[in-house]
This record gives sequence, structure tokens and C-alpha cells, in this order.
Amino acid sequence: MAVTFYNLKAESGLKKLDEYLLSRSYITGYQASKDDITVYSALPSVPSYEYGNVARWYKHIDALLRISGVSGEGSGVTVESSLVAEDAVATPPVSDTKAAEAEDDDDDDVDLFGEETEEEKKAAEERAAAVKASGKKKESGKSSVLLDVKPWDDETDMKKLEEAVRSVQMEGLFWGASKLVPVGYGIKKLQIMLTIVDDLVSVDDMVEDRLTAEPINEYVQSCDIVAFNKISAYLNAISNSLVQNLPFVWHGDHGSGQTLQLLEMRIK
Repeated sequence: MAVTFYNLKAESGLKKLDEYLLSRSYITGYQASKDDITVYSALPSVPSYEYGNVARWYKHIDALLRISGVSGEGSGVTVESSLVAEDAVATPPVSDTKAAEAEDDDDDDVDLFGEETEEEKKAAEERAAAVKASGKKKESGKSSVLLDVKPWDDETDMKKLEEAVRSVQMEGLFWGASKLVPVGYGIKKLQIMLTIVDDLVSVDDMVEDRLTAEPINEYVQSCDIVAFNKISAYLNAISNSLVQNLPFVWHGDHGSGQTLQLLEMRIK
């Protein structure tokens, strides 16, 4: 069912979108889709850094559109300009789905791949100047990821498989704790934690280009993302100290971030 956002031209609408993106990298799902394009095109200008989550997401989608485009279908999203329900972000009833789809069709006429206008260039230059003048560097967002790595069969050397996985090194990627989980018929999968800097690492690209490509695919048959969640600023210190020792995932919203749920703790 489609997600609905209200009055993104107003501060209240941007605030709701910012809260929505606090624990998400994309509008729906785990990859950029047409839902992101719909919301992107509905914003009247580049979001202010006052709305940090929206600004981060906008910058990422803008870069994708310029470089390779967005092919994901998404789950469906509707953007309303009404002020009546601007205090909510909700999923409409099934009866409203056709209306939402009809509204999405209207967005097809928007040129998302055109060149920047003079106004957009001027706005970008003003923002860059303001950030430089403030002398403050905005910290890039981080995400916590739980990955399932599956071998080819029960004869695969799982120690070498893990060594091959951890051999993948790149800026903004931090491997954490791991454990072997029985799957059946004598086969075990590797479940491993990692923390990424969102602006530097794409998990989808890493899986496709590194973990399931030569020479690592000698051991790895496939990889699945079990959990992918944003790490709020006040939990960064906790994640940095725990990720090397404990397998954990982030679950649900709590306050301004996520609740850290430890799935297993081994005190040695």
C-alpha cells in the first residue's frame, strides 16, 4: 500500500519527511525506486541542512539520477499538497490505491533528468558557502547491516569463506561479529554484522561486485540482507564499541533513533 506525504512545501511537511527518513535509506524498500523519484520531484528545492535526513536522502537520489538513473518499481507513494492532513504520514485504505496510482501518472511528465536551472545552481552555491562559513563539517550518516552469506554446499570451507568475506575492505566499511547458523542437511550459513558510512558504501553494489564475484564466489553462493537500519547519532558511540564483539541488529523506532536489541551476548 502506498505511503502518503502531505504538503512538502511547508516546514511541517518537511519535518514529517525528515522523521520518516530517520530510520530509512529510501522512501520504500532497500533500494532506490520510483517512490524516491516521486517524492524527489515533489520537493520545491534542495532541502535545507536543518532537515539532515531529508538532505542526505535528496543528495543520494540526486546523484543516482545524474549517474545511472533509478529502476526500482517501489511500493507506491502519494504526495498531497493539502494542509488538512499535513500532520500525518499514513498508508491509505485499499480503496484509495487507484486514486494514488492516477496521481502518480501525473508525475510522469516531470523532467527529472534535465540540466540544473540557474536558480538551482545559485541555491547550491549559497548552501555550500554557508556550510564553509560555519566551519562545521556535517557527519555522514551510518547504517547497521546484518548479512546472511550462504555457501555452495556442505563441503565449503566456512573458515575460508569468512576470511574471503572479511578480505573485502573499503573506506566506510567496518566488519563486526559473526557466527555460523545451521541451515539444514549439514549446511551452515555465515551471519555477519557490518557498519557502513552511507555516503561511501552501497551494500547492494558490494554484494554484487565483490562478495558474489570472482574470486570470492568460489565459496559464496549468495548473500541476503537480513536487517538494514540507520544508526542515530546518539547511538554511534555504542555501535562503534559493540560491533566488533556482539552480533546485533537494530529494531523499531524509539525516541530519535532505534532501540538496540542484542540478539546474543557472549561475555568471555
